[in-house]
Amino acid sequence: MKLILLGAPGSGKGTQAAYISDKYDLPHISTGDLFRENIKEKTPLGLKVKAVMDTGNLCPDDLTVELVKDRLNNADCKVGYLLDGFPRDLVQAVALDEISAPDKVINLVVDLSKIEHRITGRRSCQFCGGSFHVDFIGNVDNCPTCGEKLTIRKDDNPETVKERLDVYQTQTAPLIEYYSKQGKLININGDQSIDKVFEDIVKVL
Repeated sequence: MKLILLGAPGSGKGTQAAYISDKYDLPHISTGDLFRENIKEKTPLGLKVKAVMDTGNLCPDDLTVELVKDRLNNADCKVGYLLDGFPRDLVQAVALDEISAPDKVINLVVDLSKIEHRITGRRSCQFCGGSFHVDFIGNVDNCPTCGEKLTIRKDDNPETVKERLDVYQTQTAPLIEYYSKQGKLININGDQSIDKVFEDIVKVL
């Protein structure tokens, strides 16, 4: 099963991706993780990505596609994949169709007016990998799981969130129409509890 997870920043893609990957034994492929791994390992592709990102620019489509194509050639992707953060735009979507077309595209539909609160309230633990929200844990400084210091991602601030949503609406939102025309798009109400969203995803899969 080859899946794509679509949704605005803060729509819960990362959380649901972990659940889906675990239940269906699919490799969860995040472009952000791919960038970081290749840069850390200093692969030829990673060096190219670092050179671009050091200038403050987004990774260009051709290089991003090359990274994803390389990852999809790994043995674990023979059973399928779960892509999160890719494709980012129509150019990447067309390229993916040529490499390994998805079977279904899950689109987490959320009220964009609620996104800022969702994102700016996120807290993470670098020690145990836990991810939390102030709505559930309160305005605490330490991880409820391991007690280590919680951190806030540097791009989880109102100004950056607005910029990310603008990019989403101009670049990524057209993918909804693209996959809808292919009959592959499945809309899921993301404005529900985490468990209910996952339950709805399992029903359609």
